[in-house]
Amino acid sequence: MQIILLEKVVNVGNLGDVVKVKDGYARNFLIPQKKARRATQAAVAEFEVKRAELEKAAGEKLNAAQAQGDKLSGMTVTISQKAGVDGRLFGSVTNFDIAEALSKQGFAVEKSQVRLPTGPLKTTGEFPVAVALHTDVISEITIAVVGEAA
Repeated sequence: MQIILLEKVVNVGNLGDVVKVKDGYARNFLIPQKKARRATQAAVAEFEVKRAELEKAAGEKLNAAQAQGDKLSGMTVTISQKAGVDGRLFGSVTNFDIAEALSKQGFAVEKSQVRLPTGPLKTTGEFPVAVALHTDVISEITIAVVGEAA
């Protein structure tokens, strides 16, 4: 399916690109998320009229994400979980727990933005975690998992 991108999408293209993607990806993800439109002649003409304001909005989003990323990078977040004597957790620390801890500290982060390279954290200690605030802005934070007595 031919679509026109309304914002930058990783591994697909940039704002304004007319690209061909699988039908299901377009119908089930890109179009409902307002990241793309079907590339008809009318849609392309309408996009060209709105291009300047869409680029301005994308630039503002990027600037806001960079500002938040500067505050966030290098930060250490402490999360307390029940753990055994050997340091293994009863359960795990997931991207949801990390996003919740960040939002308590005043950062608007969704769980889908938290990238855990090796999956959920299952032991106590300090772990580097990436937070993707924008497709071009990725901040590194440290998660300190502290065990509490069971």
